[in-house]
Amino acid sequence: MQLDEYKQRAGRGERIAAGSGAHLLMHGAAEEARRITCEMNNAFHTAEELRTLFAELTGEQPGEGFSLFPPFYTDFGKNIHVGKHVFINAGCCFQDQGGIYIGDGCLIGHQVVIATLNHGKDPARRGDMQPAPVRLGNNVWIGSHATILPGVTVGDGAIVAAGAVVAKDVPAGAIVGGVPAKVIKHIETE
Repeated sequence: MQLDEYKQRAGRGERIAAGSGAHLLMHGAAEEARRITCEMNNAFHTAEELRTLFAELTGEQPGEGFSLFPPFYTDFGKNIHVGKHVFINAGCCFQDQGGIYIGDGCLIGHQVVIATLNHGKDPARRGDMQPAPVRLGNNVWIGSHATILPGVTVGDGAIVAAGAVVAKDVPAGAIVGGVPAKVIKHIETE
């Protein structure tokens, strides 16, 4: 299986059977991701060097104004898509097999986890995986230690409070927090 076909299937939410061609592709990508993140995380790099390593990791150039503070972790790397003026703080962990789409102007706090896979519920098929993309709109702020679960869309301008576990979509302009995350209030702009 080729990467483009994998991304299309994952984007449609097709199940990934344990041991399948898609599963084997994921393992190959994981080895490359470990190599690149090891380089990224275990030596000092300038902002431009980090941008170059991130582009190698994802297979595409991040938008202008991209900034990343290592360490950064991912077990795939090839399905992360980043807009302009995005900042990713230290210690983040992206499980991007199902696709992570980060809009312009997003701020992602320390040790945020973004997950895009669930395992099969049937114990006999527990090794199977179900991908579902995570989408962050423009100007989203994800607080430190938040977890965004598979299939969630966070609307433009929303804020996810530190430590929140987001299991369902967040409306544009909302502030959510808690476990599971709930709308606390809506942002009033000046």
